[in-house]
Amino acid sequence: MGETNESRLERARHEVSPRKLQKQMAIASAACTVFGREGYARASVDTLAAEAGVSTRTLYNHFPGGKAQLFQTVVTWTSGEVRDAQLARLHAVLDPGRPPRPEDLERDLVALARAFGGLMTDYPNHFALVRHIHAEADHVPPEVLRAWHEAGPEPVGQALTEAMTRLEAAGLLDLHGDAGLAASHFTALISYSVLQLTHYGVLPLPAAQRDRLLEGGVAAFLRAYAAG
Repeated sequence: MGETNESRLERARHEVSPRKLQKQMAIASAACTVFGREGYARASVDTLAAEAGVSTRTLYNHFPGGKAQLFQTVVTWTSGEVRDAQLARLHAVLDPGRPPRPEDLERDLVALARAFGGLMTDYPNHFALVRHIHAEADHVPPEVLRAWHEAGPEPVGQALTEAMTRLEAAGLLDLHGDAGLAASHFTALISYSVLQLTHYGVLPLPAAQRDRLLEGGVAAFLRAYAAG
């Protein structure tokens, strides 16, 4: 695994002057707006520089890799924020030290689905980036896609897999020998329809329709994986 955005930022705090680091973060913040609006392929270096209020020369001074490096910085930065929020919500709903009672399992999984779904409202710029990543995967540099997966989807998927394993150990689920697949199924069942119908949060659903989709996804998951 290459250097993470978090380790890069921590290194920058020690190696880069506060003024330069502040400028880099301002450029990255402006780039997040541009990439969320225009995607990776259509965003030009001139537009990115203009949004940040700097010259293209200044942008390259801070990000020698140009657009690709800036996009990777933005994607891993926002993915790290969303990852931390997801992990906090996962642990709040499914306390690792206190598995739910059998009669509360469905309720708690629905609560987790709602908590994860609410992230689209809390982090709209990130989900705009993700929408563009899926639409432009053939134009996004492979190292950027890898960095995104390592920053967000992979650690969250691993944490959810571990949570499912704990639920199985508590006698609440039967994962049929593949906890990772079960975690993937849970994520797909609670998110796919909502993501498609809202276009990754662009067009919010009525609360009743959203809840019906989330509750239906959890019910389908439990039909496949509930213990005995």
